[in-house]
Amino acid sequence: MGDMFTTQSAEETEWVGRLLASCLQAGDVIALSGDLGAGKTHLVQGVASSLGVDGAVTSPTFNILLVHAGRLPLYHLDLYRLDDPAQLEDIDFYATLEGDGVSFIEWGDRFPDELPADHLLVEISRLSETGRDFRLTPGGPRSAEVASAWSRAVHEGAGR
Repeated sequence: MGDMFTTQSAEETEWVGRLLASCLQAGDVIALSGDLGAGKTHLVQGVASSLGVDGAVTSPTFNILLVHAGRLPLYHLDLYRLDDPAQLEDIDFYATLEGDGVSFIEWGDRFPDELPADHLLVEISRLSETGRDFRLTPGGPRSAEVASAWSRAVHEGAGR
């Protein structure tokens, strides 16, 4: 079982995203899972803020892929509207994940066999109107390192 933590507001979800950004390096892949409104985009907004991304970061539902320039390029994908793994080739999915930035894949659990083995799955569950539960499941050594560092940062900063 992976690490877990809870947030109580959208602002706190963005805060844990900022903490996650400090743990990331080029090539890291984060798959996000959770119902509509669970907080996937809020998490990515926090990451983007910490990476120095200028401008609004919104869910790429209709674009499928948005690229944001920052300290590291942020590749923000949304697979919700895709229904066949063959469509991933059309959006240059595999080359994007191997790029020089960090990849966040909303609805990443839709095509689990297409994700790199070493990715971090972040499952976000609604506990209440604003409360969210985060379960981290690493797929390999690098994602285990990210999950551990992120979870430690969240727990150390919980009394902020």
